[in-house]
Parts: sequence; C-alpha cells; structure tokens
Amino acid sequence: MDLVLASTSPRRKELLAHIGLGRPEFCFTQVAPDIDETVQQGEAPRDYVRRLAAEKAHAGLALCADMSQPAVLGSDTIVVLENQILGKPLDVADAKRMLSELSGRTHTVMTAVALTYQADADLSFKTSVRLVETQVRFCALSAADIDAYVASQEPMDKAGSYGIQGLGGCFVAAIEGSYSCVVGLPLVETRELLAEVGLI
Repeated sequence: MDLVLASTSPRRKELLAHIGLGRPEFCFTQVAPDIDETVQQGEAPRDYVRRLAAEKAHAGLALCADMSQPAVLGSDTIVVLENQILGKPLDVADAKRMLSELSGRTHTVMTAVALTYQADADLSFKTSVRLVETQVRFCALSAADIDAYVASQEPMDKAGSYGIQGLGGCFVAAIEGSYSCVVGLPLVETRELLAEVGLI
C-alpha cells in the first residue's frame, strides 16, 4: 500500500515522519483535501472531530486516482472549552477572545485520526478512526501577553488560537495525556492504525 497524508500541515508531516523511526523504506506523499468543516446541528465535539478526520481521509482518497492501492490518513484537531468548540480564529479579535477564555483554565484538545484503505479483494474501502483527548491547563494570561502572542501571527491558523509546539507553549502550565495529540497527530494511535494494515 502507498501511504498518503491527507494534510498539508508541516506539523503533521513532521510527526508522521517520526513514526518511521528513520527507516528509509517508510515514506508517504501528501495531498490537500478540501472539505466543509461546518459543525452540524446538535453535533457533539467528539462526533464532529471524528467525522472531519474521516471526511479528510475520503477526500484525500479521491485525489489518489493514480495510485493502485492507497492508504489515506486524515486527521483533525479541535480545542473544546466547556463543550464549546474553539476552531481557528476568524481574525485578530477572535484570537484574542479565545486566548482570554483559555487563560487560567483547563480545556480539552481532541484529535481524531482516520485511515481509509482497501479492505479486501473486492476493491471496497474501509475506514478506521481513533479519537484521542488531552487535558491542557493554561496559566493566567495578561492582556499584554495575549497582544504580543497574537502579534506574532502564530495563533492565526491554529485551533484554539495557539500552538503548543511554538510560542504558545509558554502558556501551557500542564497537560494530561498525549502531547502529540495537541500538536495534531497522536503518535501511538497513528502507529496502531498503520500497524493494523501492515504499513509499519
């Protein structure tokens, strides 16, 4: 099977490469799926993130027509505070609002990973999904902290308006669970999915 990452995220690319443990035979290509990320009426955060990961994998599969046996990995990450999904900020004001809400509080980061692959000889495809949740506690942020961080532009393309692997890590007082889940691709669970189909 040919492994395909249905994401152009440099963070997910780097994490997926780690799974190969430096082996030269472990390789993958990337495609850029385009899906509607609108939350459906009454959709719970866990259901939403699972659905988006699967839809990204399916959309990625459609971009692999030239491959004989693709296995497509899709992933989605959300930040959830009191059952409310904090997505990527719409603008600077939205980023500052989210960071103010996260200040001094604990939130949940959910990352779902989906692998779509050819399951049997009749050419049907199967999708397996894993959901990982990590608790993240922020320290108290001053208005000056928030202004300086947003001015760096780092929050503008990230769920919840922060990146734990970048400058935003300065605000993380504690985490309980998978660090790589917060970055965007939970390594243990992704390895399990790939191992199940013989890709590692």
